[in-house]
This record gives sequence, structure tokens and C-alpha cells, in this order.
Amino acid sequence: MEGRCPACGGALRDWRTVPGSDPAWPAPVPLLRCAACASAVTAAPAPAQAHHAGQYASARAPRGARGVAPLLDLFDRQRLAQLRAAGARPPGVLLDVGAGRGRFVTAARGAGWAAGGLEPAPRGAPAPGVQPSGLEEADVAPGSLDAVTLWHVLEHLDDPGAALGRVAGWLRPGGVALVGVPNLASLQARTGGPVWFHLDVPRHRTHFTAPGLRALARATGLEPLHTHHVLAEHNPFGLWQSLVSRLTPTPSWLFHALKRNAPLTARDALPTALGLALAPVAVLGELVAGLARHGGTIALSARRTR
Repeated sequence: MEGRCPACGGALRDWRTVPGSDPAWPAPVPLLRCAACASAVTAAPAPAQAHHAGQYASARAPRGARGVAPLLDLFDRQRLAQLRAAGARPPGVLLDVGAGRGRFVTAARGAGWAAGGLEPAPRGAPAPGVQPSGLEEADVAPGSLDAVTLWHVLEHLDDPGAALGRVAGWLRPGGVALVGVPNLASLQARTGGPVWFHLDVPRHRTHFTAPGLRALARATGLEPLHTHHVLAEHNPFGLWQSLVSRLTPTPSWLFHALKRNAPLTARDALPTALGLALAPVAVLGELVAGLARHGGTIALSARRTR
């Protein structure tokens, strides 16, 4: 099977077949890989309700959410710091695309931004400023935003170029986009192989590398500024969960159990508990990988140039 890479336009070739990443969609999924930028695509259609089932369906907060609130605050502050490093500072207008319950929108408002969000499938009551809307139907005036964030959104799309181009048009000239995606060229992707935590097939449609994401940004009129590889939010846990998934019958079991998407079973819980000893290894390994520019997820800041 062949096609064109949605990131850079290069030729796609058959690559590998991996198991479904979610207990709700366990069937094997074929992947194609780009010969130019080494990004990949999911070659099977997503089930009609894939983004409204499993971990995405529950209106209840994940198990243990209150206990990790200080950690979530750290993640939001790191994202705000990445915007500042790209020259995007409050006051200004910021839109978070794929805002979920609106945690980052709330953090950005607290930092002085006039912030809002878009979320096509809200779970529970969203935070103030979050609209129940997707990209296609959103009513945003061209050139009206100073900053936009797409945090783990583009990998869910079959045509990420169309989405990023639309978002780029919402920015004023000189406005900044911050885009976070999993990194297929990462240490943890190689370590996890077919059970890599961030594959999340069939929901994840495009699997980016840093060169692929930068090529996509340029093609949509955005000038890449910084590619961040050392990210606290996803990377240490992603490497740890990928290692432990080599031991558990259910891939990424702890993540799905916390999201109330997998049963609490001894056959998964016991190897997961034993795998806690790998946590320091994962933290150190991901730090080294990030410093070597092979972080498990990346964040690209880019400026609108036209």
C-alpha cells in the first residue's frame, strides 16, 4: 500500500502491524511509514466512535486526579514558559484547541491571557471559556489570535495540514503556535515498539517525527522556532508505561485503569506494581533522551510569517 505523507508529502510504504492500543479497540492495525521524514500513518480507518469511547468517554475525573493536581500545575507552567520563550506573552488572546476540560485555559487566564478553548467532545462540565466545538465549525476571526496551542491534537487527524493551516490563519502576523505531538523517532518509541504508549492506534492517525512536524509547519505558513524535547508532562511516564507494557497482558494498563477504561485485574496490577522499580530508570532515561533530542513527545513553537 502506498500514499503521501501528511507531514512532509513524501512517499509512504508498508511498515508494520501493531495491536490496538486501547481495550476498546484491540484489533491489529497496519502502519505506513514515510521514506523522507520517517513519520507514519495509521492505515486502517478509525471506528466511527473511536474518539468518543474508552478513555475519552467518561465524564468522571480520572482516578487519583486530586492527588496529582500540583503536578498538572507544573505541566501547565512549562507550557506557558514555552510560549514565553517563543515571544508570546500576556496580555493577548490565546486559544487552546482540543482543550479537554479546560485545565490549560484556566492556567493561561491565571497568567494574564485572554484565553479560551475548543473541545469537540467535552467530558463533564468544561471550564469557563471552553466552547463545545471542533476546528471545522469554530467561528474564529482571521488574524485575531496572538497565540494558539494544539496539545496532542494533530496526531488524531488524517489531514493535519488542513487543520494547522486553518489555525495558522487565525493568528495575527507574528503570532505564535505551540504544537505538542508524540515523537515516533524517540527512545521510548523504539523501546516500546508495538506497545509504545503514545501509538494509541487506531485513534492516532498521524505519527510525527520532529522533521515531519517542522515540514508541516513550514507548509502552512509557520516558521519553526524551537523544538522542545524535555517535557515533564508526558515523557517520563510514557517511557515507564512503555517499559511496563512489555510485562502486562493489557498494553498501557495503568493509564487505562486510571482513566476508568480498563478493569482492575491482578494479572495486570501485579506486574505493574513490580514495574514501579523502573520509574527512576524511566525518569533518567527520558531526561537523557530529551537532552539528546529524542524525547518521547515534542513541542514545536512556530511563528506566523504570512
